[in-house]
Amino acid sequence: MPTFAAYDGTELAYEVLGDGPPLVCLPGGPMQDCAYLGELGGLSAHRALVMADPRGTGGSAVPEDPGTYRCDRLVDDVEALRAHLGRDRLDLLAHSAGTNLAMLYAERHPDRVERLALITPSPYAVGIDITGEVRRETALLRAGEPWFPEAFAALERIVAGDGDTAAFLAIAPFWYGRWDESARAHRAAEDAHRNQEAAGRFGDGAFTPDVTRAALGRLACPVLVLAGEVDLNSPPPAVAALAAVFPRAELVVQAGAGHFPWLDDAERFTRTIGAFLGRPAG
Repeated sequence: MPTFAAYDGTELAYEVLGDGPPLVCLPGGPMQDCAYLGELGGLSAHRALVMADPRGTGGSAVPEDPGTYRCDRLVDDVEALRAHLGRDRLDLLAHSAGTNLAMLYAERHPDRVERLALITPSPYAVGIDITGEVRRETALLRAGEPWFPEAFAALERIVAGDGDTAAFLAIAPFWYGRWDESARAHRAAEDAHRNQEAAGRFGDGAFTPDVTRAALGRLACPVLVLAGEVDLNSPPPAVAALAAVFPRAELVVQAGAGHFPWLDDAERFTRTIGAFLGRPAG
């Protein structure tokens, strides 16, 4: 994997998948490497996907200062990658927790973002809370699934504040549009690719929601905000509230999709992203 030096000398790794204009991709987790993104349902056939492993994950080195795992400090890593790639402006795609990093980058470097695609986003950088009731309503869309009773009972425990490790494992089917063998394998591989220490530091004092919301309300670039219809992690009502923060946002709710929409309907996902990206950034 190619590498580049971050502002503090930490060697960070990335992989380029496919050909065409570059699309920088930021994974979620938080602090998970890019392996789970795959090729984003075949998006690599249309763009060169620059898959950046956050510091301390995948091929990237562990930093000397663990405080640099904070989301606001990771912004400098994205900027170092932009400079390394020699791009004046970036087309930027982020998933889940990684969308917080993408939003902080756009806040600090608004003139460096050509287009911003936020996939099943986490809205915490702008202070949007996801209520237990919204999660319940989203979960009830899956009431006909054979795994639903056990998973919903676990969700109720979590919402009540009594969730343990077993409960969080039990709600895994809600993250996928289809809880099939492929989804189970995808979920089983997840933990091995996440830096748990880094994840614990990711949001620690990193966010100033009022400041970020105000800055993003002035963001000039077009923004795509994509929700999965049945995504328990990022329910459509919360994602719609996030889209409303931006002056030039398009909200798309992918029918039948969970938290990983490229797994649930790759063709629809790549068509949506491709139509949004249009011409390449300079």
